[in-house]
Amino acid sequence: MAICDALEDQNVDRLERIMTARSLQANEILVEEGDPRQKVFSLASGMLRLYSDLPDGRRQIAGFLLPGDYLGLADDDTYSQTAEAVIPSTLCAFPIRDMDALMEEFPRLKDRLHVMTRTALKQARNSQMVLGRLAPVEKVASFLLMLSARLEEHGQSTDPLPLVMTRTDIADYLGLTIETVSRSFTKLRMQGLIRLPDSHLVEIVNRRALIAVAGLDLPA
Repeated sequence: MAICDALEDQNVDRLERIMTARSLQANEILVEEGDPRQKVFSLASGMLRLYSDLPDGRRQIAGFLLPGDYLGLADDDTYSQTAEAVIPSTLCAFPIRDMDALMEEFPRLKDRLHVMTRTALKQARNSQMVLGRLAPVEKVASFLLMLSARLEEHGQSTDPLPLVMTRTDIADYLGLTIETVSRSFTKLRMQGLIRLPDSHLVEIVNRRALIAVAGLDLPA
């Protein structure tokens, strides 16, 4: 894990002593929005969706956690969002009190967790940027490119790009209807920018053109 790099080899066992494993089935909730923050989590495998329930009964997905991501670092006394497994997932859990004690003992661990907190906040800002796109096709193009970039950062394959989340998840993340998301995928496919081998795979055929559609400042 990334936080293990902040500790000397002889001290890693201190972290392992406070760690417990947690497994989730698809659509199983890990924590709910408003629950007391008692643990921080590291996702080892699978994917989690983070969302809030809206007053009208709908949900707004704020983001997706990939293996290597952490949950709960940027929250205060309670969890700010509900975390639910998209697919079967495994996590490592660390009690807040024990983790705080280790951070006081090992300043490098505190520094590493602060970096991870800033990364989580950056991802939240990126999510807001995607939602700020005006046209649905811009939102979908941005979503595909940013997901591809995140998977690459985590050392995962992006050719083809795996979409383990449902079209409903994507719609709730982008603030669109399922029908609009499907039409946007079709439009990008008809323009020759992507291929859709199946509903859970996307091949980016023309990355430069897709970046132009999204209006993002990314390397072509």
